[in-house]
Amino acid sequence: MKALRFYAAKDLRIEDMEDIPQPGPGQVAIKNKYVGICGTDLHEYVAGPIFVPAEPHPFTKAQAPQVLGHEFSGEVTAVGEGVTHVKPGDRVSVQPLVMPRSGDYFADRGLFHLSEELALVGLSWMSGGMAEAAIVNDYNAVKIPDSMSWEEGALVEPTAVAVYACERGEVTAGDSVLVTGAGPIGMLAMLSAKAFGATKIFLSDVNETRLKLAKEIMPEVITLNPMKDDVVAVVREQTEGGVGCDKVLEASGNEAALNTGLQAVRKQGTIVQVGLHTKDSKLHWHDVTFKDVDVRGAWAYPTHYWPKVVDLIASGAIPAEKVVTKKIVLDDAVTEGFDALLDPSGEHVKILIDVSA
Repeated sequence: MKALRFYAAKDLRIEDMEDIPQPGPGQVAIKNKYVGICGTDLHEYVAGPIFVPAEPHPFTKAQAPQVLGHEFSGEVTAVGEGVTHVKPGDRVSVQPLVMPRSGDYFADRGLFHLSEELALVGLSWMSGGMAEAAIVNDYNAVKIPDSMSWEEGALVEPTAVAVYACERGEVTAGDSVLVTGAGPIGMLAMLSAKAFGATKIFLSDVNETRLKLAKEIMPEVITLNPMKDDVVAVVREQTEGGVGCDKVLEASGNEAALNTGLQAVRKQGTIVQVGLHTKDSKLHWHDVTFKDVDVRGAWAYPTHYWPKVVDLIASGAIPAEKVVTKKIVLDDAVTEGFDALLDPSGEHVKILIDVSA
């Protein structure tokens, strides 16, 4: 089968590899349909290996070369012994987290995403979405309704990240929310905050193209460019009492954006750090204390979120497909996908690969 594999930084290869084996007990074989290129994939391409193990992963034993792709949908082609919740022909979205199901402190408490031995399909597992087929565990394959497109099925994973960020921030009806970073997660966080009932949403980014797209997706969003706008002043001017927004969802992984969020949030507000910082970042901790704010992380998502996020997308509550700016085929994945997303002009937000084309 054809696959895109990571070997090292700047070394992605589209090549033929052995077909997937028959699924073993508790496993599911999938014919992949669509897969998204994630910011994590881009980090691997630019500076990896990061999440791709250079040595065998302690739990999955996977290592480079690794088939990339952890945001994907597909059709079940075969199931192993003991699998009853899906069957050949079913349409599924892949929940990519892999971990011990018991005997692990966090797994035993249902917090599978916090397992110390966590691995991911498409980063540290035998298969990935950027191939014509994949093998996953039974708990990784979640059925999607016929009304949901293959493209939407591939967007469940990044949308789950955004939904979890909103839940970590306790976004609720009537909230004012500042989202910093207009990449895929920031855009989906904007849409998720609206679905959660936020009535005033601000979005900041230095990329005017992305801010324009955000306005097309959600006309009521208040877009701000920190290179030209005083983000803190605008947020305070347009929130009740001039005290700042209720919640901040920091989706850029940028130190300046994090501190802007701290200044823009009201006293006893909440800041959720969802974007991954690639280096140490300073935060004005005096202001954290003085303003009595909560600063919370949001790592991935609880694995039981999948049916809920599927419903949010399928119902139209979160129109996730609006963030897609380009669709390509696997042969063009590096030049038209990875390189395009790394272009400083930033013309694209989310690129999907049709691996069945």
